[in-house]
Amino acid sequence: MLDVQLLIGGRSCPAHDGRTFERCNPVTGDVVSRVAAATLEDADAAVAAAQAAFPVWAALAPGERRDRLLKAAGQLQARSGEFIAAAGETGAMANWYGFNVQLAASMLREAASMTTQITGEVIPSNVPGKILPWRCASPAASCSVSLHGTLR
Repeated sequence: MLDVQLLIGGRSCPAHDGRTFERCNPVTGDVVSRVAAATLEDADAAVAAAQAAFPVWAALAPGERRDRLLKAAGQLQARSGEFIAAAGETGAMANWYGFNVQLAASMLREAASMTTQITGEVIPSNVPGKILPWRCASPAASCSVSLHGTLR
């Protein structure tokens, strides 16, 4: 059985109040994991940790971001067996989770490849319906625009 802790600020820790809950495989009914039951305090701590980490990530050079994403993809793939075991609580086949782990690793590699790509695009737009000059005649400037049917 897996014992799953919270991951806050890069550290594994129990829930603030120490509570846990069990997850069962819906097919067999076996308990597959005991999981820390996060509290509001834990959620606040996770948000604070993410806010503290963001400036560090934002300051990284693109090449360093790429290296870290590639390392994460490699670690994910190397530990795919652990992820497959952790997904046992869903009752799905291991092959399905193996596929998803490989897909996630591929997505990290794709994100890594984009860190050094500088691209942009111009989205063309049509001419606006009407542009009035700033110094248009005062009667035109003071008239409102209305849409109506044919006047008789």
